[in-house]
Amino acid sequence: MAWLTSFPQLDDGYLRDLKKVIDEGFRNFTRSYGDMIEGFFSPLQTLLIWSERLLLNTPWPIILLVVAGLAWGASRNWRVVIGSVLTLVLIGLFGMWDDTMKTVSMIFAATLLSIVIGLPLGILMSRSDRFQAVLNPILDVMQTMPSFVYLIPVVMLLGIGKVPGLIAVVIYALPPMIRLTNLGIRQVDREVLEAADAFGSSAWQKLIKAELPLALPTIMAGINQTIMMALAMVVIASMIGVQGLGQPVLRAINNQYFTLGVFNGFAIVGIAILFDRISQAWGKRLQKHREVGHG
Repeated sequence: MAWLTSFPQLDDGYLRDLKKVIDEGFRNFTRSYGDMIEGFFSPLQTLLIWSERLLLNTPWPIILLVVAGLAWGASRNWRVVIGSVLTLVLIGLFGMWDDTMKTVSMIFAATLLSIVIGLPLGILMSRSDRFQAVLNPILDVMQTMPSFVYLIPVVMLLGIGKVPGLIAVVIYALPPMIRLTNLGIRQVDREVLEAADAFGSSAWQKLIKAELPLALPTIMAGINQTIMMALAMVVIASMIGVQGLGQPVLRAINNQYFTLGVFNGFAIVGIAILFDRISQAWGKRLQKHREVGHG
């Protein structure tokens, strides 16, 4: 009855040989094509350096004014504006301004990349049930695979630094953008599309002038979720050399610096709430415009 309590498995020697072949194959691939892959991702390095320099070199009062303007434009609510500005002021007073700007630059680059990749894929998913059936399992894996696992091939290919960190963040943060773009376009009222067809609109005109504007509130929810998931990766990305608020948290864990970890953790929470409130407010505003347009 021993076979019932211990699950049968492949021969140890066979498993060891299989793992060895896969590991050696991947190492040979990274040695042969590593430089070419690094060259392919060099524009991402440029984007990250540019966004980081922009935020670090911009005077703090201007950044506070821009954030206040975005908060007011989205919400028309002074409480949201004051809360957003106060969050950044407290972060600055506690000496975490530069790390916060580095984190925001990473989130900005990751969100921009997720939109550039996710929007077309979401549109394609909404057009084809077959493509949706193929892509859904891939998105499931991207969302459920522990981030430490896909850090291994990314680091082996690109080493330690900002670009592998950005790629790891995008892998984790991309699925909601694709899924909610697909959902938003699929939920567009059929009568609106029939009216567009009756007026002789091309597929492109229908997409740009009807489907995307009507799906925009749902797409904004996707952007909101992408930002939140990117922020959730901040500490993990710091393990492979991404600078920002995650590195002090990692240092605090390694050296048991309680206050350092708590302060930077609260800074991450503050930034997350700030982004969440502003992006949600934009989504609600777009929803109101959509309802007014229907009315």
